Amino acid sequence: VGVCLVPALGEEGGRELLRQLCVDWPSGSSGSALPDTISALKRALGRSPCAAACEQGPGAAALPEDVICKVHLKSFVEQQGLVGYDPNLDVLLVTEGKLRSLAELQQAVLQCMVSNPEALLASRFPDIISLCHGSCCSIVHVVSCEEEFQQQQLDLLWRILDPGAHTALQKHLVCGPVKVTNPPSPIGADQYFQLRKCQMYKASVMKYGELAQDEAWTEVIDTLTVAAIRFEMLSTAHRSQITLDLEDSSISTKGTKSGAFVMYNCARLATLFATYQRAVERGTYPPLPPVSELNFSCLREEGEWLLLFNYLLPFPEVLQQAAQLPAPTKGIRITVNTETVCKFLIQLSMDFSSYYNRVHVLGEPFPHLFDQMFARLRLLGAVRDVFHSALATLHLPPLSQI
Repeated sequence: VGVCLVPALGEEGGRELLRQLCVDWPSGSSGSALPDTISALKRALGRSPCAAACEQGPGAAALPEDVICKVHLKSFVEQQGLVGYDPNLDVLLVTEGKLRSLAELQQAVLQCMVSNPEALLASRFPDIISLCHGSCCSIVHVVSCEEEFQQQQLDLLWRILDPGAHTALQKHLVCGPVKVTNPPSPIGADQYFQLRKCQMYKASVMKYGELAQDEAWTEVIDTLTVAAIRFEMLSTAHRSQITLDLEDSSISTKGTKSGAFVMYNCARLATLFATYQRAVERGTYPPLPPVSELNFSCLREEGEWLLLFNYLLPFPEVLQQAAQLPAPTKGIRITVNTETVCKFLIQLSMDFSSYYNRVHVLGEPFPHLFDQMFARLRLLGAVRDVFHSALATLHLPPLSQI
């Protein structure tokens, strides 16, 4: 889901931010096969009935030197009965750059089909990904709303020049813009990341004092920063505009809309189970019995049943809504719901935090209290698993401690 960040931030800025966010986005091939692929596309262009030479008659506007020919996209769309393309698509001037784009995409698809059918490959351009399964590929163009028209041109040009089965499986995921409220000066993606990291460091020092200045905290603060940015970007539906507030008050370790807040509560669960395990090793508590031996009627707190019915039971459905692309349709646009996972995790964190602040899970080591403690530990173990699984869909590692 991190690829949705790229179009909104621009190619270079988005690529750098993805690197800092630990999103793997491989480069397209630039090997010796690329010129051969471009030459093959040029030959296909010469044979295509949709292509025509650019005639420069008297009074005609001068064309750029790298224009090879023109292609009639509108007639192709009508002939093929394609649905969902911009009605203003008409004649495309084909350049060397556009053919290079297609050549790199084609090579990525071939690599995917031949060497690693389940891999996620990308071309040099950050607006194209190919999701490959078995012997065919589904191409998803992840593109900003400002560049959707140009990306549809590339889509159609590829269909014309390479009418193979995989080109019929192209879809478009259109992302809205990113706006910054009252920026003192223009800000790039790298400055945005560094600003958020500095703010997270300050917030951690304010909460944890000098401990947060220890070198061991560097990785923790990096992870919190990445979580804050991913939630900030992906909590909004990809079609909508994202508005960034860059003030220091907009990010904290406990802000209930922050990814850092989610990570904080995930770490609280890790600390709880680490504390219990140490107590078991000391002989203070017995080991956790199998589920079949537990008495879940001991769970009488309203917050416990809220965690079960609002989060544990619906979680598979939440994943299905968020992680699966819709079935193929006649249109070319698709929707993914990253915001579903983000909002689920934030709400879960709020309700878990409220419960955890009220209830003492690890009580006095008296045998008559063990049944309730064991039932609560099993319930919170399931909550911990949900946290980990949901964070994994956002490519975020759970923190074991803060």
